[in-house]
Amino acid sequence: MNKSERENQKIICYHCGDLCKDTSIAIGDKYFCCNGCKTVYEMLNENEMCDYYSYSENPGLTPGKPVSKNKYEFLDDPDLIKSIAEFQDEKITSLNLSLPQIHCSSCVWLLENLFKFDSGILNSKSDFLKKTVRISYDNSKTSLRKIAELLDTIGYEPEFSLENEDSAEPKEDFDKKILYKIGVAGFCFGNIMLLSFPEYLAIAGETIENYRHYFVLINFILSLPVLLYSGSEYYLSAFKSLKSKFINIDVPITLGIIVIFLRSVYEIIVGTGPGYFDSLAGLIFLLLVGKLFQNKTYGRLNFERNYKSYFPISVTIKKEDEETTIPVSKLEVGHRILVHNNELIPADSVLISQEASIDYSFVTGESDLVKKINGSVIYAGGRHFGNMIELEVVKEISQSYLTQLWNDSAFTHPQESFVDSITNISSKYFTYIVIFIALASGAYWFGKDQTIAWNALTAVLIIACPCALALSAPFTFGTTMRIFGRNEFYLKSTSVVETLSKITDIVFDKTGTLTETSMSEVVFEGIPLTDEEKQLVASVTRNSSHPISSKIYSEMKSSGIVEPDSFNEVVGQGIVAEVKETVVKIGSKKLTGANGQFKHIEDKFKTKAYVSINNKIRGVFLFSNYYRKNFDQVIEKLKRNYDLSLLSGDNESEKLQLSKFFPEGSNLLFNQSPQNKLDYIKNIQDQNKKVLMIGDGLNDAGALKQSNTGIAISENVNNFSPACDAILSADSFEKLESFIQFSKTSIKIISASFVISFLYNVIGLHYAVQGKLSPLIAAVLMPLSSITVVFFTTFTTNILARKKGLL
Repeated sequence: MNKSERENQKIICYHCGDLCKDTSIAIGDKYFCCNGCKTVYEMLNENEMCDYYSYSENPGLTPGKPVSKNKYEFLDDPDLIKSIAEFQDEKITSLNLSLPQIHCSSCVWLLENLFKFDSGILNSKSDFLKKTVRISYDNSKTSLRKIAELLDTIGYEPEFSLENEDSAEPKEDFDKKILYKIGVAGFCFGNIMLLSFPEYLAIAGETIENYRHYFVLINFILSLPVLLYSGSEYYLSAFKSLKSKFINIDVPITLGIIVIFLRSVYEIIVGTGPGYFDSLAGLIFLLLVGKLFQNKTYGRLNFERNYKSYFPISVTIKKEDEETTIPVSKLEVGHRILVHNNELIPADSVLISQEASIDYSFVTGESDLVKKINGSVIYAGGRHFGNMIELEVVKEISQSYLTQLWNDSAFTHPQESFVDSITNISSKYFTYIVIFIALASGAYWFGKDQTIAWNALTAVLIIACPCALALSAPFTFGTTMRIFGRNEFYLKSTSVVETLSKITDIVFDKTGTLTETSMSEVVFEGIPLTDEEKQLVASVTRNSSHPISSKIYSEMKSSGIVEPDSFNEVVGQGIVAEVKETVVKIGSKKLTGANGQFKHIEDKFKTKAYVSINNKIRGVFLFSNYYRKNFDQVIEKLKRNYDLSLLSGDNESEKLQLSKFFPEGSNLLFNQSPQNKLDYIKNIQDQNKKVLMIGDGLNDAGALKQSNTGIAISENVNNFSPACDAILSADSFEKLESFIQFSKTSIKIISASFVISFLYNVIGLHYAVQGKLSPLIAAVLMPLSSITVVFFTTFTTNILARKKGLL
């Protein structure tokens, strides 16, 4: 490329898109504005990561100065890392880093492939909206300092703050900025209106005429801070959108603002009028007020969603040698808590017991058990396996952290949302159509009346807005989630409302799901247990969180509890433990070896738990099951619209009894292992059906995850599982059919709001293309459309919920 060609053709940096001074920095036919961009490209190319450039053209960021040797030296301090880490042990550290430079899909792709740069990075998950990335890394292979240097090198300098992550300061800063802009726009708008009164009232006179040009000049000066400061956010957003070869809603708004300003300047220069500076200032003022309203409403929605997504896990605390169960939300620093086998640890704590085995797979992805000794810190989110342990809480529970674990992508159903698809497609093409209509309207009127032409062009660009479409689903689903939350039905995310509305089949677990274990009567039949044997049984069942174990423990409670030397809970079978050199087995006939000893009771409708001590059958605990309140009415309502099935790990003793409630032909399967349940659901799904699985969250994790929607029933045990999509309080079981039907109602409300939004835009455009709407009126109507949709979805959802008895 010769000199003249370079002068006539702009050279764009292949990495970041900035202009290159010359062609001196290049690799083949790829030119770079600086050595920093070239270095990043070489790193990407070396690690076979040039797919980065396929997501958007020139997506990179121009790196700053080379990272100095000591810039991140402070990250070598282990105490500092401990203070900002969400999780840390001898092998793995997990934390959230703030990266304000995240701006496009290529950024997300690159940051989620950091492991290709550094093998010590186990995984990285970015949050585009919050502009953060959550990184887990192997302490033996890399360090936080190396990761920070890597991020800085590729253009994503991390921001570190030792303040509380839950601080509202970023939100407050955002509110302050938009309020400042509204203040400037409002002040200038008011003064421009005041100085324009002679024009509004058509006051003529020599004195007015002598000063009119001064008024016009002052209005022009007052419009500049509104144009350059208050409206800057729209220009920046439009520029980034166009740079990424995508048109968002801020593009036509920016065009409208620029058209009004240029037309006003033109009128002043040629002396044909005072311009439309009042409309310009009013437009930006009202747009900002509308944005503030939407942000405030979204903030309220997000807060309530985080609060209502908080699931009703409870925790056992030890107080003055007594054990009691409290909601986990009331857990405080200093509380002594007892964690049973297979329970989730709700808050960062110090181990009081001698040892513990913790599974941190929900936190790190590593399923290996981690051994902890007395005095060790155990992080929230770990699941305990083995003897019950005692912990002392050292950090307040973070609902957002537990919600984050629940929402982990590993436990999310990979289903496409129809509502989201419609919204995205509508919003994508909406802007193109609006721009076309605006240009066509302006062209049509330009030869007839230029004033009408400019009014039509700007009004169309301003009044048409897909915001109403975008707001319909989140506000309807968000309101539905809050209503469900008030009824103790807690959803993982808004998408669960949609999946719940599409189900065709419902599969129930039995024990702890259809039956109310806390109210069941327990009878022991067999060789009477001695006091020592009762102590052994109580010591073993105390360590389990299963409803049957909890019931046995409450019946056999002994003051002389002994910690088992070994403890193993076999899913779907029972418990095997060793206490004081005595082997105790409690559970199924297969586990305990009970064959034929109690044939005379096997035809009775009772759940059974056999007891074996030192491999000798001592007897069996018999449970007279109590079905949940209005269980028969729930089944009667559901069988009208859905195919029902029952899967139980218990024997068939209650099959005849249950068959009276379920419709003829329903599958009632017993002696089912967790794998059997999962396979059964998979077979139904192979028939293109949508399955709702309802279990107790303990032995049904696989089935809950496999189902299209998984609901865990909660009583007084810590049965939270990230595999479930929702948690239903046992007290609200009778409302199950109402929840499912109301999810369908929510979809209908969204459809209705789509229609309202469409009609609003059609009517608005009808008047706008005729030039009958001024830009100022259009600016009033634009946020009004969003307010209308928010009001309609929220009001209608609440009214219909009240009719359904959910409010």
